[in-house]
Amino acid sequence: MRRGRRSGLYTFVGVHSTRRGQAVGGCRMWAYADSRAALRDVLRLSRAMTYKAAAADLPLGGGKGVIMVPGGRLPPSRRREVLLDFADTVAALDGRYITAEDVGTSSRDMSLIAQRTRYVAGLARSRGGSGDPSPFTALGVEHAIRASCQRAFGTSELRGRSVCVIGLGHVGSRLVRRLARAGAALLVSDVDPAKRRLADQLGARWVAPETALGAEVDVLSPCALGGMLDDETVPGLRCRVVAGAANNQLADDAVASLLSAQGVLWAPDFVVNAGGLINIAVELGGYDPAAARKRVAGIATTLQEIFDTSERLNITPLAAAMELARRRLGG
Repeated sequence: MRRGRRSGLYTFVGVHSTRRGQAVGGCRMWAYADSRAALRDVLRLSRAMTYKAAAADLPLGGGKGVIMVPGGRLPPSRRREVLLDFADTVAALDGRYITAEDVGTSSRDMSLIAQRTRYVAGLARSRGGSGDPSPFTALGVEHAIRASCQRAFGTSELRGRSVCVIGLGHVGSRLVRRLARAGAALLVSDVDPAKRRLADQLGARWVAPETALGAEVDVLSPCALGGMLDDETVPGLRCRVVAGAANNQLADDAVASLLSAQGVLWAPDFVVNAGGLINIAVELGGYDPAAARKRVAGIATTLQEIFDTSERLNITPLAAAMELARRRLGG
């Protein structure tokens, strides 16, 4: 944790593991109640990034950056100061952590950070980077939904399959467009009512955020912030599959057993949303978008392996995914 000399705001970087290589993770700009909440979040997210990289069999460790912003929004000049402070935090780690964009930041922000440190990924294509990783995250989520439907319904076909997407940010908005092209019957929800325009464009049904979790659909796809699934919300689910881009969807690991007991197939989030990290891993080795898309498609194969292990050992998909990650981490 560092207090920025320019902005006076706190920036955090969590490095959970570098066992498989440099720790990589996005920089999240968010409003937290206090510094303890921000610290908890960065540690939890960096741990998830470690397992995400390992499950995807990437030669990377897991890290995460967090910028604690009062109110969640800053004027442009103030934002620049905060990002440069974060860049100094990254630079001080001397290569142990490589940052990229995340919730609240963009590839343009990464270009600014790159003025102070070379340990930045996801730069604009014009600068030799891979650009915005969210299209690859959305692609990976689509592959994950198809793999989950194959397991739950016996087919990966999405035409006519009902899907509720919660959260229409960078990833969620791209995902719903992909699902619409695939012929899915869409329900969508977001805390920002202006996002309803996208629902109208796609012919999707708008659902109020407070009722979206209980939508009666084949697939629920959480693509907002995490912690939505807990011992209170899970009993109200009326779906067969949960597969979405949101990090840390489970309030705690015990919720995985509640989902299984209710007959809901949960695709572990750190496997489902690995597309952006896979894209960055390809960038670090010499960027080839075709190679990135091919590797992202492998998320479906990884999920099938996890589901097979879950059934064979009578354990939850979370336990199977964690076992796969630990095995690839070497312990």
